[in-house]
Amino acid sequence: MNMRELQAALRDLPLGGLRFFESIGSTNDEALAWAAQGTADLSMVIADEQTRGRGRLGRKWFTPPRTALAFSLILRPTADERKYPTRVIGLGALALTDAIASLGLHTQIKWPNDVLLNGKKAAGILIESVWMGNAPDTFVLGIGVNVLASAVPPPDQVLFPATSIETESGKEINRVGLLHNVLSSLITWRPKISTDEFIKTWEGSLVFRGEEIQLIQENEPPLSGELIGLEPDGSLRLKANNKILTVKIGEIHLRPAGDRISHQER
Repeated sequence: MNMRELQAALRDLPLGGLRFFESIGSTNDEALAWAAQGTADLSMVIADEQTRGRGRLGRKWFTPPRTALAFSLILRPTADERKYPTRVIGLGALALTDAIASLGLHTQIKWPNDVLLNGKKAAGILIESVWMGNAPDTFVLGIGVNVLASAVPPPDQVLFPATSIETESGKEINRVGLLHNVLSSLITWRPKISTDEFIKTWEGSLVFRGEEIQLIQENEPPLSGELIGLEPDGSLRLKANNKILTVKIGEIHLRPAGDRISHQER
């Protein structure tokens, strides 16, 4: 992957700008700094290697050279995105599921920010935002995808099982081609972010829907219940103790019958 290859492959997409790094600490950090300088909507930072990549809650994201996709998109919110800011993470998830599904793979979304293949994590999303008063001014949508098998961290470094697209497909995967498909899908879904179709499609891709899960929330005791679906804003709807609850932030863990398993993620 290099700048010339990216420019040629993505020339048909309306990107606001493009920065490529052979190695970088964090594409999200670079994107936030670039956004503060006033760069255009749909500008992208992409790196062949991340040395300080991160996921939610400050977790490290493993991105070795020439094996994965690690990029961050700068989004200047539309009116609909200002109305539904919490749907932006779903935008990234739907773009990933569409692009990966085009390779003949069945994907599922583990709310709020992971994409699974065969029950294992293949991609993750980190959204960071800059607000001006009560309105979002900028979203930075960071996406990491385990494309090649060598992108997957060693088992002793993750507690939630991980996999790669190459492993699950058994095929050679072109990273730049996959990137084009992710961006193309995101651009297609973006005008639909306020629609019922958007929420229903996101909800229909949820893993563990209709199953008993354990929900781990920061500074809260674990909560067990049935995953029902999504609220209009993208929050999780859970049935627990015969009540319907709405959960805005949390991590979900499947609780198999007769056992309790709590996986943490990288």
